[in-house]
Amino acid sequence: MAEPDSKKIFFENLSGAGKAIAVLTSGGDAQGMNAAVRAVVRMGLYVGAKVYFIHEGYQGMVDGGDNIREAKWESVSSMLQVGGTVIGSARCKDFRSHEGRLKAAHNLVQRGITNLCVIGGDGSLTGANLFREEWSGLLTELVEQGLIEADAVQKYSALHIVGMVGSIDNDFCGTDMTIGTDSALHRIIEVVDAIMTTAQSHQRTFVLEVMGRHCGYLALVSALACGADWVLIPEMPPEDGWEAKMCQKLSATRSRGTRLNIIIVAEGAIDRHGKPITSSFVKDLVVKNLGFDTRVTILGHVQRGGTPSAFDRILASRMGVEAILALLETTANTPACVVSLCGNQSVRVPLMECVQTTQEVQKAMDQKRFEEAVKLRGRSFENNLRTYKLLAHRKPESELPVSNFNVAVLNVGAPAAGMNAAVRSAVRVGISEGHKMFAVSDGFEGFYKGQIKEIKWGDVGGWTGQGGSLLGTKRTLPAKHVEKIAEQMRKHSINALLVIGGFEALECLLQLYEARGTFEEFCIPMCMLPATISNNVPGTDLTIGADTALNAIVETCDRIKQSASGTKRRVFIIETMGGYCGYLATVGGLAAGADAAYIYEEPFDIRDLQANVEHLTEKMKTSIQRGLVLRNENSNVNYTTDFIYQLYTEEGRGVFDCRKNVLGHMQQGGAPSPFDRNFGTKISAKAMQWLSQKLVETYRKGRVFANTEDSCCLLGMHARALVFQPVVELKDQTDFVHRIPKEQWWLKLRPLMKILAKYKTSYDVSDSGQVEHVIHSRPKDSDASVAM
Repeated sequence: MAEPDSKKIFFENLSGAGKAIAVLTSGGDAQGMNAAVRAVVRMGLYVGAKVYFIHEGYQGMVDGGDNIREAKWESVSSMLQVGGTVIGSARCKDFRSHEGRLKAAHNLVQRGITNLCVIGGDGSLTGANLFREEWSGLLTELVEQGLIEADAVQKYSALHIVGMVGSIDNDFCGTDMTIGTDSALHRIIEVVDAIMTTAQSHQRTFVLEVMGRHCGYLALVSALACGADWVLIPEMPPEDGWEAKMCQKLSATRSRGTRLNIIIVAEGAIDRHGKPITSSFVKDLVVKNLGFDTRVTILGHVQRGGTPSAFDRILASRMGVEAILALLETTANTPACVVSLCGNQSVRVPLMECVQTTQEVQKAMDQKRFEEAVKLRGRSFENNLRTYKLLAHRKPESELPVSNFNVAVLNVGAPAAGMNAAVRSAVRVGISEGHKMFAVSDGFEGFYKGQIKEIKWGDVGGWTGQGGSLLGTKRTLPAKHVEKIAEQMRKHSINALLVIGGFEALECLLQLYEARGTFEEFCIPMCMLPATISNNVPGTDLTIGADTALNAIVETCDRIKQSASGTKRRVFIIETMGGYCGYLATVGGLAAGADAAYIYEEPFDIRDLQANVEHLTEKMKTSIQRGLVLRNENSNVNYTTDFIYQLYTEEGRGVFDCRKNVLGHMQQGGAPSPFDRNFGTKISAKAMQWLSQKLVETYRKGRVFANTEDSCCLLGMHARALVFQPVVELKDQTDFVHRIPKEQWWLKLRPLMKILAKYKTSYDVSDSGQVEHVIHSRPKDSDASVAM
């Protein structure tokens, strides 16, 4: 894998000297835009370029003057946790006219700016591209009018543009997630969770209208994440006669004892004939046909507001870096590109291809080619829709296939938010496939004690939003109780096993795999879903629960930082969980704007601690008055949190004072984030389908017999795809002593955190930078888009 060093590209070797880069936010605001602005400014300054803010979007570019200001390192301090955009955004009529663009070109040339980083939606990016195409013509005009010198045309011959998509609607083709989408989902889910408690008290039906313009992404994903009864989106209008079907579904749910119904309506929802379906229409329908007590809640601009989620801060920071890289590498003839995310990887895609595909979706919808519209929206959208249909609509008993297979589901290890969503999804998909589903309480301890009972469709209603583990979970490993477990498997004739848990779950599966030699009961298909806040499971980039924990850490760090506002200079030392895995400390540090993060994977000594203290002392001499240092709980046996706190207190005396915080179990609790609900729901559905397929393949002579390596797998997310990997193969990739994978992708993000905190460091960016094409770029089975 290792490339010769000559081929590697290091960020610190790229030079921006003599370049001027301007950053603007345009169109509707979105949470996380500030994180993107911050990354662009700091990365630009780091490589020696001049960076300018353009305030108030394109309007500021046209008006010039004070709207275009040079940015300093400190000017983007403390903006990471602020929603919206600090540099302002405006819809601009002037820029649409030729005169407006001429003025804008003049304002840029006067300051020598030929690199633009535009953060906005498709309209803003299309405008930027037009501006780029007209650039040399505009300069020639300016020379003719005597506004600029003739040599300027040569000197500033080309305008380079890189786009980042900031939009809560996630309506831009060519990127899995746009900046702001995850935060908007956080707002929606917070509201839905709150509404559910009041609806339950009064046995009410709630109709919620969410934003998204002509895109149903927010509606669809929030319906998935809260288990809504019905969802109406523009891409997939309901069949004629849907009104009766919906009412039937609602009353069926009620008759099973549920006390509430939730219906989610996208603001652009239409029926098959293009007629809008409004939330008030849906309410009147329910009241007229069913007489249910029904209320409408229109979420409105709440969805655009509030602090950005951890996901959006990291996404925006990663994209900001990629944008600067792209600008440094462009030549006069590279087409304008958009930096985007595919699965867990940053990629660059040609701007106009994205815009064209995005417009195709609208065309397809206008011409009632709905299937095609869904396809054009991309893999992630299609996956969401498929999963929603699978889980929301229960087939009548008579239509279900009968497989005669029994599948058991259990949780192992420490609780993680999102486990319950995974269990719900597994149970419902299993029932739809005709299996009998069994729930095991308290992990393998409950298994050998016989705490196994059948679990039905209705038993898992409302589970998606619950934190912790409703089945109960224990760290007990099966090895000592293999005989008793085999006996229980015989007794309940279990034909397949789905284990949801962290590192222990992997150890459990390895032990059961070993036991196959002695007990035939374990010769059945087995699958593990990684669920732990620590994100320390090999074979997957992300685990269920890590996103919720990250959000808890980031939210607390924001509060702790704020507690010092107005006091003297202060540094906070914060201890995070994660065992020996430094994921939470590193990525949490990146999202919270930490100055340092101490982790086990990157050994540190007293000289590093000394350097960090000196760095903070220097920082405190500027206008920034706060420092934040994260330490993973097991990063070093002797440099404890107390030790680091005492060292900083002593060394910083007279410059800053210190406080320490151990975050503890608050990182494990709480309602799961939208990301974890969805990730859990989708990988669990995929795992059940895999188990069903394996059951059919291994069924011979009246029984299931599976003893190959590939019938005992872990399902994980790798860069861009969901992959089933035999647990036996994962052995070599694992450090069992410290319970971490030997190779961890997020270590690549560490230099990024350091550079954003003003450290000089080496940052390998060899794997970025290929421009890909929208339509054909995705690998065939790329399912990483399931993550969101």
